[in-house]
Amino acid sequence: MENVNFIQMFLNWLATFEPRVLILAASCIGAGLAMIAGIGPGIGQGYAAGKGAEAVGINPKASKQVTMVMLLGAAVAETSGILALVVALILLYGNPLVTASGAGIILAAAAIGAGFSMIAGIGPGIGQGYAAGKSTEAVGRRPKFQSAVVRTMFLGQAVAQTTGIYALIVALVLMFANPLTKLL
Repeated sequence: MENVNFIQMFLNWLATFEPRVLILAASCIGAGLAMIAGIGPGIGQGYAAGKGAEAVGINPKASKQVTMVMLLGAAVAETSGILALVVALILLYGNPLVTASGAGIILAAAAIGAGFSMIAGIGPGIGQGYAAGKSTEAVGRRPKFQSAVVRTMFLGQAVAQTTGIYALIVALVLMFANPLTKLL
């Protein structure tokens, strides 16, 4: 019972703010939340780099091929972090919710929700980095198969990116075409 009272008091307190102020504050929170997605690419790229170093240590003659695969794979692993950055920058610099009409609390929740949705980018970043690391390791062992390994790596990374793309779509819908505002 106390929790219900607290939630009601909190919502009443939020209602004392101008909607624009509430939306701007929520946009800051959403932008920060979106950047949590950077954890995935950091882990994934670190894994790829570690596997690259390991592969070069095992087969120094394949250093160029290993480095190329590691860099290509790590670049793809960064995409979910880039998508999260785009959402954070939109929330901070081009947020359409600030001028949208509707209840301030719903628009503020949309800004926070857009940031939360981008946390899904952690998975693709880790998965793509893992693929890059294993591919780098494979090229280190068998450099003559670099082309086939990279092709397979890119295909796997493309599939792994889908959840990051879904998160981006949800964030963009919340910011630009929020269907909930039409229900007011």
